[in-house]
Amino acid sequence: MELLTKGFEVEMYTGTPEGDVVGLSHQITRDLPSFMREPDQRNVEYATEPLKDYDALLCALLHPRCRLRRYLNDLGGYTLLPGSTLALEHDTSRFLRSDPNNPYHARIEQLYGTRVVTSSIHINFGIDEPEEIIKACRLLRLEAPVVLALSASSPFFNGEPTGAHSTRWLRFPHTPEYVPLFLSHGHYIDWVEEQLRLGTMFNVRHLWSSVRPNGADRPYAINRAELRIADLIASPVVLLGITALVETRLLALLAGEIPDPLTSQFTPQELVEITILNEKAAAKDSLAARLIDWQTGRESSVYEWTERWLVRAMTVAAERGFERYLPAVEAVLAGGNEAMRWLEQYHVGCSIRRILEQEALALEQMEAELRARLCTGSALPC
Repeated sequence: MELLTKGFEVEMYTGTPEGDVVGLSHQITRDLPSFMREPDQRNVEYATEPLKDYDALLCALLHPRCRLRRYLNDLGGYTLLPGSTLALEHDTSRFLRSDPNNPYHARIEQLYGTRVVTSSIHINFGIDEPEEIIKACRLLRLEAPVVLALSASSPFFNGEPTGAHSTRWLRFPHTPEYVPLFLSHGHYIDWVEEQLRLGTMFNVRHLWSSVRPNGADRPYAINRAELRIADLIASPVVLLGITALVETRLLALLAGEIPDPLTSQFTPQELVEITILNEKAAAKDSLAARLIDWQTGRESSVYEWTERWLVRAMTVAAERGFERYLPAVEAVLAGGNEAMRWLEQYHVGCSIRRILEQEALALEQMEAELRARLCTGSALPC
């Protein structure tokens, strides 16, 4: 089976090198048309074109950041900040509208306030057949908590540690409150139409769950499964490693090597209940969380889940030429995700501001090293 196309939606905070988030998206989107506004000014989004090749995806992730970093520096010495929540005690209750005339943004501010002012990564997997997309969404939803655990990068909010590794996922409004496991494309269409009638969704975009089908005319015309659960994965290499791991699961599902979740011993409703518990556990304890296996009902740690996946993924990736990205996942298991590393620094006396300052600089340096190694001599204007 061929590799799937992959595309990323990357939301990031802009701010000062000292870690203060500053709302600049209204200026960025005016001057750099390829960037998109979020409802609040403090984060900005860019998206990559759907590509199959992992090396091409790496350059596609780096190129926009290169342009944005130059722009931010010229604008006033600003930079990009890691993390997925407003970590410092600064305007965490005040919404800073990026587009005062946008009624969708007005409704979001009214209903949710700053609960939506987070940054994250959405990973889109292109699949041709609608029923296969729905099947992929079923598997992704049940296994998304592992991705959340690997990506957790929001242990702080409003100047304090929160006790969770993904504060973003616990704060973010999951809308509508209950989303079933879709049994078919027709089921998904009927359910979306019903939510629009009931007003629990005020447009087709207003489905904010860990996973959703996506496409130009959703719910009718869909062409991809969108994984939305991940915190911001600041490192492009780690992002591609996690994406590669997930892709090997999807390839196995589509090839019939992993059973469709609808054949599980659990009912679809029970599977949703298991998933909700797993998401909460992963958000709180990330890699240390114990999750319920949707196939067996047994609990095991995220470490165990991921190690099992990696064994098979290495073989699949080697056959298709993207195995060099998977060691980044092993490095996360060995050294901890961003939330875990930041909490270790905090507990030995490093302030949250100092952590953000160091991590913002380290991210900039890492991107510069990647550009020097991978983009020199290419057509990419890095």
